[in-house]
Amino acid sequence: MRYRTIGTDPSTRREVSSLSLGAMLFGTDTDEKTSFAVLDRFVEAGGTFIDTSNNYAFWYDDGLGGQSEELLGRWLRSRDAYDRVVIATKLGARPRTPGTSFLDNPEGLSAKTIRAAVEGSLERLGVERLDLLYAHIEDRVTPAEETVGAFGELVAEGTVGLLGVSNHTTWRIERARAIAAATGVAGYEVLQYSHSYLRPRTDIPRGMFPDGGVHPGTELLSYLRAEPGLSLVAYSPLLKGAYTRADKPLSDDYDHPGTPARLAALREVAAETGATLNQVVLAWQTGHEIPIIPLAGASSVAQLDEILGSVELELTAEQRAKLDAAH
Repeated sequence: MRYRTIGTDPSTRREVSSLSLGAMLFGTDTDEKTSFAVLDRFVEAGGTFIDTSNNYAFWYDDGLGGQSEELLGRWLRSRDAYDRVVIATKLGARPRTPGTSFLDNPEGLSAKTIRAAVEGSLERLGVERLDLLYAHIEDRVTPAEETVGAFGELVAEGTVGLLGVSNHTTWRIERARAIAAATGVAGYEVLQYSHSYLRPRTDIPRGMFPDGGVHPGTELLSYLRAEPGLSLVAYSPLLKGAYTRADKPLSDDYDHPGTPARLAALREVAAETGATLNQVVLAWQTGHEIPIIPLAGASSVAQLDEILGSVELELTAEQRAKLDAAH
C-alpha cells in the first residue's frame, strides 16, 4: 500500500492509504459477514482510510440511515482496530423523518444539527473522536458563519480531527474557508466529489443532485491546483461498474463525443499494462498532479482485490499523456 497525508496542521493531519474504502452499503446490501471480510482484507493489505456517512443507507428501509456506521462500530470493536484506521463520516444529508430524503427534507448544517449529528455518529461508531468529518451537501438556509463556527468548535475541543466538504459549489467552499481563516477556526481541508476518468457533461442535471455542481469540473480542479493544501477524495471512480460490466451501462451524463475516444485510450493502456480497465482508472487518479484519493466500494473480497491491484500499477509518462490527450 502507498500513503498520502491529508491536512496541513501538524496536530490534526493524518497519513492515510492511497485508496479509500467506501462502506456505504455495509450492513444493508452487503451483509455483515461479507462486510467484515472486505474490511479485514483491506486492513491486511495496508488500507487505513474508510468512508461512511450518518445517512447510509436511509433508502434501504425508508429510514434515517446509520446502518453503515453501526456496522463499522461493531467491526472496530471486534477487531480492536481503533488505532489502525482513519474513519471519515459525513453529516447534513440525513433525512429529518423516515420515508423522506435529503432532496426534500435534509437535516442541514445548523449548529444544533451538527452537534446532534456528531453525537449520533460517535455513538454508532463507538469512538470518542471523529477522524474526518464532512459537510455532506449544501445547506442554503443556514448562514455559512454558523456552520463554520460549529465545525470549528468541534475541532477546537478535540471531538473532530479534520474537516471536509462534499457536493458544494466552489464559491461556497471558498467562502467557508475564508470565514474560517478570518475567525481563526479550522476550515475544510478535504474535498469529496464524484470524479472518474470519463468526463461527464456539465449541461444537464446529474443523478440525485438535480442542480448539478457536484463533480470537479474545470473550476474546482483549478481551485485544487491553486490550493496545494487541499486533497480530493474521488467517489464513484469506477462509475458503479460501467467500465467493465455490460449490465451497468454509462448514464446519460457521459453521452457525448469525448467518451468513445477516452474509452479507446483506456483500453489501449490496459492492454499495454496487462491491467484491468478499473485498475488503470484508479492508477490514473492516484498518479494525478492533484492529490487524488480514489474512494471505491467493494461488495466482495474479489472486487476489493482487483481494486488493490491498482496500487502498484505505475503508468508511464507516455501512457498518462495518451489518457489525458483523449477527448
